[in-house]
Amino acid sequence: MSKVKIKDKTFKTFIPESDIQERVKAVAEKINKDMDGKNPLLLAVLNGSFIFAADLMRNITIPCEISFVKLASYQGTTSTGKIKEVIGLNEDLAGRTVVIVEDIVDTGFTMKRMVESLGTRNPKSIHICTLLLKPGKLQVPLNIEYAAMEIPNDFIVGYGLDYDQQGRNLRDIYVLDED
Repeated sequence: MSKVKIKDKTFKTFIPESDIQERVKAVAEKINKDMDGKNPLLLAVLNGSFIFAADLMRNITIPCEISFVKLASYQGTTSTGKIKEVIGLNEDLAGRTVVIVEDIVDTGFTMKRMVESLGTRNPKSIHICTLLLKPGKLQVPLNIEYAAMEIPNDFIVGYGLDYDQQGRNLRDIYVLDED
């Protein structure tokens, strides 16, 4: 098992790149089937989802568009509980099918706020797609139609996810090594 050190913490391989790619393709296939004829707008949440969004987009075969929004709720290894929109959305969502593309949903507070915010722009529908879901940590009801993987409540890094802005470039997903 491979280990990496980022700042003051050590992480070990948790999900290899090949498994991630397999799950991304499966989610893309489901979106291709469900969204056929709808020209969805994929709305990727920066910074964490950029790698997932790129790989997802390359596996989507139906007409679609992509845009980005930046929300912040993490600092270090814990959620601050405070969510602020850093970069807003310029697209007109009225009558559009929107698919939010997120790296990870844990408490669900960020996603709930985002769905509420987007709902004020009169989209036809809003769907949630996440690379990782922590069902044991979810505190608000959400309809997450597209979850590539469910994971326990561990702190992870890699494949776009960071620890204090480091480790996003790792191809595998790593978990904090408590040993």
